[in-house]
Amino acid sequence: MPSVVKTHNPNQQSHRTASARSGGLRRTKMLFLTQRDIEERRSRGYDECKIYASPSNERVERAREIAELIAEAFADVRLGAGVGLFEGQAIDDYESENERYRKRAKDEKEDWRKIESKHLNACHSSLSFFDALGMRFHLPAFICCDLRGEYENGLDISLSGLVDEWRRSKFLMLSPQQKSAVATYLEFLAEDVNSQYSRPAIERDLSEFWHQ
Repeated sequence: MPSVVKTHNPNQQSHRTASARSGGLRRTKMLFLTQRDIEERRSRGYDECKIYASPSNERVERAREIAELIAEAFADVRLGAGVGLFEGQAIDDYESENERYRKRAKDEKEDWRKIESKHLNACHSSLSFFDALGMRFHLPAFICCDLRGEYENGLDISLSGLVDEWRRSKFLMLSPQQKSAVATYLEFLAEDVNSQYSRPAIERDLSEFWHQ
């Protein structure tokens, strides 16, 4: 096992810390609504309290299509020597090498589809501590969880703000097909009304990284 010592990087911080510093503004669950959907409902005379009550059927169907695209692109991915989901929690908490090894033993390593949404939500801070192999294996699980409406946090912190090589290095193991599938998801995410705070960063990263 690699050492449990967590090397300090000024760009690396737990998602728990990032959420606190941002006031939680960027960590909002996808609503499956666009601004156009909201304006259309207002024009039809919806009560304001009902405008946000249900997702757009068109958006839900599009989410299913993107989930299939992600599943196809990442179909054969395995964890290998990459950082696991529970292992990432041990790193985040500065736990002992033995504890990190114990938690890694519980990690799914062969099929990311088997990872339950409850574990993705409970271990969301592991996104900050995955290496490139760990990110490649877990990223489709997080994205598909979000597209099912089961992810409680939002992925904009992990998938936007790629302003330096350290952040981009986590995604360097992705194939062109995988990058394209993630870009499609990000375009979908940027349209969501709950992405208003992260939309500029997402659009910049789409242009400067994901579509390159």
